[in-house]
Amino acid sequence: MDNELLNLRKKIFLTGYSASIAHLASAFSIVEILYVLYLKHILRYNPKNPKQEDRDLFILSKGHGSLALYVTLCEAGFFDEQILKGFSKPGSYLGGEPCIPNIPGVEASTGSLGHGLSIGTGMALAKKLDKKDNKVYVLLGDGECEEGTVWEAAMFASHYNLNNLVAIIDNNKLQKMDTLEKVMGINSWKNVFASLNWEIREVDGHNVEQLEEVLAEPNNSEKPLLIIANTVKGKGVSIVENNPRWHWKLPNKKELKVFMQELNISEEEIKLCKEHI
Repeated sequence: MDNELLNLRKKIFLTGYSASIAHLASAFSIVEILYVLYLKHILRYNPKNPKQEDRDLFILSKGHGSLALYVTLCEAGFFDEQILKGFSKPGSYLGGEPCIPNIPGVEASTGSLGHGLSIGTGMALAKKLDKKDNKVYVLLGDGECEEGTVWEAAMFASHYNLNNLVAIIDNNKLQKMDTLEKVMGINSWKNVFASLNWEIREVDGHNVEQLEEVLAEPNNSEKPLLIIANTVKGKGVSIVENNPRWHWKLPNKKELKVFMQELNISEEEIKLCKEHI
């Protein structure tokens, strides 16, 4: 694993472990997507002026993946690492799901699944009406796409030709308790979005080069763009990967050794986490 990506996953784990609360698997699956958007500078942003008018807008609709966003925003310079260490502790504005208006770089309060794309379509329409060239990116969970509001937004975006809107599905094929196919009989989102007249791209969601290429490519159609990012839930830690029981879980002592070995975590770093609890 690339050292930068390993470091992001390591920080995600240590931040969650220190708080004794975390959706680790949901954060691990979107690391490369956020890495490319922010640290490969696909997004236009200014961490010194987060509300700069010409910025692109990003919404983490699957708000329970917040640790990945917080760590990435910290790496991008939006706030100091001391603030990151306050995650889900009294007095901190970094809660389990992103919330406005206090977190620099966060554009919408999310966590109640299914609403991020609706918010994003409204933002994208407003930018088009104002004749602005800002782009709006929305990252959804694949299980989240079972929500009806996602489809209202998808129809709206297509009808109003919101080609400044990019939806990305974290297509890890798992939701809280099982696979999407077992829970809802869904094995592909491509045909559903295509039937609503979206432009579709499909990539390996852990391949930085593929992600960078598809995200940097101009959308020359009049359609909103969907990127299906095929991912592994829990990517980076073998006992977590593709295992639904890790949706909301921290490791016991035996499992912790696997995290430490595979994420290159030292005993001293674990000790510091315990001091913060």
